Amino acid sequence: MTTTAASRQALGAYGERVAARHLVAAGLVLLDRNWRCDEGEIDLVLRDGAVLVVGEVKTRTSEVCGSPHEAVSEAKLDRLRRLGQRWAEDHGLHPPETRVDLVAVLRPPRGAAVVEHVRGIG
Repeated sequence: MTTTAASRQALGAYGERVAARHLVAAGLVLLDRNWRCDEGEIDLVLRDGAVLVVGEVKTRTSEVCGSPHEAVSEAKLDRLRRLGQRWAEDHGLHPPETRVDLVAVLRPPRGAAVVEHVRGIG
């Protein structure tokens, strides 16, 4: 099956909506979505108590091409950490801690999505 750019984009948007609902239901506060600057993009920016959370969402329809966890390289983690600092600076915030969380969303052919929230990856 060939996936188009539009279908990948739609799947990603779906996963971000599911992830945001899941994290808010778990008590995190959603501050921003799809924040962009010249260095890259953050899928979700949240607050967990006093901690600023950079949420990286990986959505899959299967694990045939690997798990969502395998899609986050050390270089990607470094970039997400820098982006979190940049977001905080741009918003005049000085959080005591910033962490990167992975939210893996598996959208099966039928039924509800399966969501896994991994705090503090890397």
